[in-house]
Amino acid sequence: MNLRAILHVDMDAFYASVEQHDFPQWRGLPLIVGGLGSRGVVATCSYEARRFGVHSALPMAAARRLCPQAILVKPRMARYAEVSRAVFALFNDATPLVEGLSLDEAFLDVTASQRLLGTPLAIAAKIKQRVREVTGLACSVGVSHNKWLAKLATELGKPDGLFEITEANRQTVLDPLSVGRLWTVGKVTAQKLEAAGYRRIVDLRLASASALARVVGNQHRLLQDLANGVDARPVIADREEKSMGAETTFSADLRALSEVRAWLLKLCEKVSERARRHGISGRVLTIKLRSPPFVTETRQCRWDEPANATQQLYATADRLLQVWWQGRADPALRLLGVSLAYLSAAPAPASWFGDALGQDQDRIADALNRRFGAGTLKRARSLSARED
Repeated sequence: MNLRAILHVDMDAFYASVEQHDFPQWRGLPLIVGGLGSRGVVATCSYEARRFGVHSALPMAAARRLCPQAILVKPRMARYAEVSRAVFALFNDATPLVEGLSLDEAFLDVTASQRLLGTPLAIAAKIKQRVREVTGLACSVGVSHNKWLAKLATELGKPDGLFEITEANRQTVLDPLSVGRLWTVGKVTAQKLEAAGYRRIVDLRLASASALARVVGNQHRLLQDLANGVDARPVIADREEKSMGAETTFSADLRALSEVRAWLLKLCEKVSERARRHGISGRVLTIKLRSPPFVTETRQCRWDEPANATQQLYATADRLLQVWWQGRADPALRLLGVSLAYLSAAPAPASWFGDALGQDQDRIADALNRRFGAGTLKRARSLSARED
């Protein structure tokens, strides 16, 4: 068989590792990155903190109880993006077929790179070495002939690992694992499978299709393919983003419309600046509104022409917000978000308002924020929106 050569690369505890690299006094100590307010959640944490049971998406209050001695750090997204660009540049040195999954994770198809760079395992080892040389950080790399097995190999090799799943060892690796390790199998499906007697991947592999179909329906075909190590998905390079957004959870419910509008402008500034930095614009703007106790709603507007100007995003978002706000007897918000969708590389039209003032403001703000750091220049109306 002519097998593909697929790598899955995942930076180890990325945000926390960047912080410990930049601040050496924190190395070897439990460190948690995330929102520091009463409703904040853990974005990631160092391996020292994981020993206490801290993990991503855990409420920060619970993380503090589990590890009261931890160092708590707010995310520095601009810094993480900077390191990510350096890492992805190394990926692109190995192959043009790089499918980014997040700032710190990607699939690489190195099938055509082998003649020049050597075996997949040798390419993976070189990437690990170069990532450490350039960034000072560790990554884990999984090697196999498809995406599912490569990602599983990364998980099995962490941290700072290099693990290969081959045709020869494929079932030796897969068969003993719990069904919950399968790609696409979440907690509910895993419970259904285990209740029906399918506890390990080998149980799925050897099951009759009809019996398995009675438990999971048409999904049985996919599960048995995965149990046999089959995954035909290609690595899709330069995958277009379907949307980009920003949101924030408030430490206390916001009940003043003026304060909510200031936060809305702040979020629109973030989203529009990011869109312009990537040279894209969007046709659909959505605001996300979560009111107490935990009711989440969205409101959306579609434009005829794509846009990325801060003032247009804010004017539209503000109109949606005010209609929502006025429709409630006692409005309050615990979370607010803004996103831009139906993205394209086409530039936005000259001016939505018929003049260039808003665009001039955007150009000046973008230039200063690129030079001196994100958030250097803000609109005065957004200054009351203070981070926790």
